[in-house]
Amino acid sequence: MFKKGSKLYGILKGVCPKCHHESMYTNPNPYAVTQLFEMQDNCSHCNTKYKMEPSFFYGSMYVSYAVGIAFAVAAFVISYLFLGSSLKVAFVAIVAVMFIFYPVIIRVSRNIWINLFMSYDKNLD
Repeated sequence: MFKKGSKLYGILKGVCPKCHHESMYTNPNPYAVTQLFEMQDNCSHCNTKYKMEPSFFYGSMYVSYAVGIAFAVAAFVISYLFLGSSLKVAFVAIVAVMFIFYPVIIRVSRNIWINLFMSYDKNLD
């Protein structure tokens, strides 16, 4: 399921969606906030162009909304239902989770977006 060649591997690792050999980002760490949006132009292994057209990753904003909602719901369920906190504390937990995981949400959204349009090619190994 999380093996090389699966969509989940490409999404969670942030690697080239075609060959899964290298990171699409200049710095794979999403918490290097100054480099959060900096991507390689092409994959050095298979020469896949990441930005297929200008403003390609604007579509990832829609994915980001859904991923952010998933994180917020998870924070609410954990804090309110499992830990039994009040609604105010659950709201603070949601805000804290969204603040802490913002870079991860951005990167995962971009990874999902590009993986919607490209698939792994096992012949590139």
